[in-house]
Amino acid sequence: MNASPKFAAALQTLPLVAILRGLRPAEAVPVGQALLSTGWTLIEVPLNSPQPLDSIAALAAACPQALVGAGTVLSVEDVRNVQAAGGQLIVSPNFNPAVVREAVRLGLVCLPGVMTASEAFAALECGATGLKIFPAEMITPAVLKALRAVLPAATRVLPVGGITPDNMAAYFAAGASGFGIGSALYKPGMAAAEVAENATKFIAACAGNIAA
Repeated sequence: MNASPKFAAALQTLPLVAILRGLRPAEAVPVGQALLSTGWTLIEVPLNSPQPLDSIAALAAACPQALVGAGTVLSVEDVRNVQAAGGQLIVSPNFNPAVVREAVRLGLVCLPGVMTASEAFAALECGATGLKIFPAEMITPAVLKALRAVLPAATRVLPVGGITPDNMAAYFAAGASGFGIGSALYKPGMAAAEVAENATKFIAACAGNIAA
């Protein structure tokens, strides 16, 4: 089943991807349920986390209403392993045409990392669902606005890297469709209740800026 409609619906409701780098399998379900309790439905476990496929499988089984998948996906084999674990979301720090094509072939949502117009257009040509603008620390709202001006209007762009509740408004104003949120939301070992508290702060910062 193609996961893109689920992704589109999530962006309209709460366009935030939880990046749970360092998550351990035993923590996966409590943290996932804490996020769901606040309204987050986009969850990414980077593949450089401990036993990431086990965490993805646990989250996908326990949180079927969420769109669960992996970050730091670097190879075609990674894409297949994530799908086999029940993941539907493929996020990469870079643009690898083979990774994007395999994700598209398997009906998965794919957000490759891009920084330039050339990378962005190449990724879209390969069928990327949207674009991870990374690292956002190097891509100011002004740069994003310039990219947005030349990209197809329907392109979903999600800045990732250094995003906080305080700087989201400027990126939304520049045309961001949503964001990936990492250490400002979750750090390894963080209690589920603290993750939920952080999640609520980001929800408040999204108010009035939900993607159309």
